[in-house]
Amino acid sequence: MSKRSLPDEALRLLNAELRAERQALVDLDTEQAWRAYIRFGRRRFDTPSTPDADGLLFQHGTYSFDGPAAFTVDLTRQFEVVDREGDHDHYIQIHCELDYGLPSALHALGSRTSWFFHDSGTNLDHWAEEVTSRAAWATISAFKPVEVRVYEETV
Repeated sequence: MSKRSLPDEALRLLNAELRAERQALVDLDTEQAWRAYIRFGRRRFDTPSTPDADGLLFQHGTYSFDGPAAFTVDLTRQFEVVDREGDHDHYIQIHCELDYGLPSALHALGSRTSWFFHDSGTNLDHWAEEVTSRAAWATISAFKPVEVRVYEETV
């Protein structure tokens, strides 16, 4: 088995995948960000051996976090961190948020959340296909994000 990366390296590795699309972050479209996210999702990390220790999240909806309401696609990788006894301590989340402003066609999609977890018996390619085969994906992909943010947080 090859050596797995540490979750502490995840933000740098996601940024590297986004740069591999050969676009400035501000110029990425939805498809380019998704391709980079799935490549990042294929990389395995050194996480606890529990079924939900390494997850990928696709979610979209209209939110008003730090300003006016905007339709956002949030591509998140979540890693569980355990204490010395092996008990849950916290999660590290690596986000790639695509902000589209508030086009009525996107706002009309409502919200959706879909998780994938490594080691849960499901297939990453199948999950990715499920996300992109929905009618909402075609609608979202027709719009270009007005802002792309990549960041890490502890939850």
